[in-house]
Amino acid sequence: MATSLPLSTDQIDAHNAERMAALQDDYASLGRQLARRGLDIDAVKAKVAGFTVAVPSWGAGRGGTRFAKFPIPGEPTTIHEKLEDCAVINQLSRATPRVSPHFPWDKVSDYKALREEAESLGLGFDAVNSNTFQDQPGQAQTYATGSLSSTVEATRQQAVAHNIECIEIGRKLGARDLTVWVGDGSNFPGQQDFARSLDRYLEAAAQVYAALPDGWRMLLEHKMFEPAFYSTVISDWGSSILAAQTLGPKAKCLVDLGHHAPNVNIEQIVARLHRFGKLGGFHFNDSKYGDDDLDSGSINPHQLYLVFNELVEAELNPRDGFDPAYMIDQSHNVTDPIESMLSSAEAIVGAYAKAVLVDRDALHAAQEANDTMMAFQALRRAYNVDVAPILAMARVEAGGAIDVLAAYRDAGWRERKAQQRRPVGLGAGIV
Repeated sequence: MATSLPLSTDQIDAHNAERMAALQDDYASLGRQLARRGLDIDAVKAKVAGFTVAVPSWGAGRGGTRFAKFPIPGEPTTIHEKLEDCAVINQLSRATPRVSPHFPWDKVSDYKALREEAESLGLGFDAVNSNTFQDQPGQAQTYATGSLSSTVEATRQQAVAHNIECIEIGRKLGARDLTVWVGDGSNFPGQQDFARSLDRYLEAAAQVYAALPDGWRMLLEHKMFEPAFYSTVISDWGSSILAAQTLGPKAKCLVDLGHHAPNVNIEQIVARLHRFGKLGGFHFNDSKYGDDDLDSGSINPHQLYLVFNELVEAELNPRDGFDPAYMIDQSHNVTDPIESMLSSAEAIVGAYAKAVLVDRDALHAAQEANDTMMAFQALRRAYNVDVAPILAMARVEAGGAIDVLAAYRDAGWRERKAQQRRPVGLGAGIV
């Protein structure tokens, strides 16, 4: 199918032409620096060019807080407009060729046509996400008592049916993963029986698991708190891996950077989940206090790098397999969402590139020799490299922009869409 990209390729080419000489100079200089370490910059660039991360359909719109939402002109109101914006992100970054949809937010009558529409924009679909944390118009049962762990049998069956519906939609879209996050939990001591609520969750989740087609995975997403603030049914990676092991080999764990207690060693969690064959996916964002859904790498870029150090270790030592679903998952309440996801994609790919630069032989030798300082320095040397020329060269060779934010602003996309799209109304909440 012929693609119809949203931005003018001539404009991107002109943008790159103005910057190409400087990029070539920076790339050559970095190449000489890396060569002195025994590294081939072109080989690193090839690895970077092969790395991709999905963007969430809902991330194309302005998010908010639990109290208010402040929309901006030109933000999308339909899945079709969301796909347009996601195509802009991928056209400039060349790192985000897949979109992760959320249902029923992205529900349409013709999913074959939606898949073709995405393909015409150069996009495919990633994991499909179910929504059993929010009541919908016309819904028979409320999720006020929970969903897969609700004490109400009819509510649990409604949640099961919705997840199975999402699987069927995903099949039509060409997806192969179902992400299941539930907000089930309690706000008061004694409100729920911890053991029985988990039993109900596992029994209901097993029905969803049984509906998975061949080649599909069920990604279990844990979260420490919110919307329940005393207890959450799947609250941490321990609960998640126990549930995944109980359900079966097609159930994997999904790690969201913001879904942990402050100062938790997330990179160790990544290593543990991979060790037991249960690392199924990763949601990238950043946080300061809790599940803040801030732009990736905006608060703690070193943690992002350390996470990628473990992901690269897992990639090099796949054990029973290593094929995680990577996705940006963040909420933008003070920025243009496209700009935030462009910036985040660059931060994520940059962290991956730095992890690729780690001298694994030196690192492992220092670890085996209990040489703490040299092991740390092996990581620090790679982290200190400015990999921007590698990222930019990989982008431009794939048809993307050298400076993604400048190219986006020069294109005037948001201003044009502000004239074409209906305004988003004021609202409360994060979605």
